[in-house]
Amino acid sequence: MSALASPQSQASLSKDAVEAVSKRILVVRLSAMGDIIHAMPAITALRAACPQLQIGWLVEERWAELLCARGSDPHAPRSQQKPLADWVHGANFAGWRRALLSGETWKEIGSLRREVRKMNYEVAVDLQGAIRSALAASAIGAKVRVGSRHPREAPATMFYTRQVEPRLEHVVEHALSIVSEIAATELRYMSPLFPIDLAAEAWADQMCAKLGSRPLAIINPGAGWGAKCWPAASFGAVACALGKRGLAIAVNHGPGEETLAETVRESSDNVAIPVKCSIGELIALTRRAHLFIGGDTGPMHLAAALCVPVIALFGPTRPERNGPYGTRSIVLRSPESIDNTTHTDRPDEGLTTLQPQAVIEAAEQLLGEARD
Repeated sequence: MSALASPQSQASLSKDAVEAVSKRILVVRLSAMGDIIHAMPAITALRAACPQLQIGWLVEERWAELLCARGSDPHAPRSQQKPLADWVHGANFAGWRRALLSGETWKEIGSLRREVRKMNYEVAVDLQGAIRSALAASAIGAKVRVGSRHPREAPATMFYTRQVEPRLEHVVEHALSIVSEIAATELRYMSPLFPIDLAAEAWADQMCAKLGSRPLAIINPGAGWGAKCWPAASFGAVACALGKRGLAIAVNHGPGEETLAETVRESSDNVAIPVKCSIGELIALTRRAHLFIGGDTGPMHLAAALCVPVIALFGPTRPERNGPYGTRSIVLRSPESIDNTTHTDRPDEGLTTLQPQAVIEAAEQLLGEARD
């Protein structure tokens, strides 16, 4: 037990130690959508390797539907509505930052802290690697706090009692290597478990019927920042070509992306149909898709995790680190694209040079493979 609790110890955690101490583990991966999805295969594999563990997850409220169907009890026993985590704790860090001096903010923070500490988690694993996630892992009272030796924000390591050297390059593999330390065995990729929201499933069936019950392709023109966006008119040209090949085209868009989705629709000769939905509804609709086309975004990573064939259009981010994982995919990236994670909205010149014909040919290849 001392080897487990000591900040100085760099010895591997033995399985006996895990079974003796780590009955309850808290996963800290607060945001964003794609990053949470990247962490889920590791926790799916951990649950399979160590079924005796009870697992909680601290997550931003806006992304909680990735773990728990809307309207279901986040603390009820696991079910198809909440298949991965035993408990889901929703936080509102984004809102709290905007009103840090508010008494209501501190009341909510205190309530969440009491809720999480009451669970008596013995190990916290920080899969975000930020100062705020490391602080959150430290505040819940777990004696053992596991994180990467090379987190996204270096000061986060001050709050870990155990630092793990991540293996390989993709963020999915990073999470697997960190969580393997808890399992005391090398975990392999497993397709993650997502909630089944019956209302969302019914909505998705209705949407597919509205689209003509044809094979479905989802196009996602938006992204977290502008430099990751391929031109909307180019998406429209691809949608038009795929529509002529018999596919129904749904244009997924989030808040503030209505104009972007309309541009895709107009440039597709009205073949592409804008669809705005909740996370649970997007999970259900993506389950029914035959193809997904988009950039380095959360919906693209959702499609990959659900084993939907993906065409990923990359610009300033590296597909070696953030590309589609766990599904058949084709990644298109121009040699002119330069690694840049500054979240600029200035268009990536390499990404804009990718031609619709290249995407159409990639789509035909993946759809042809599915028929073979």
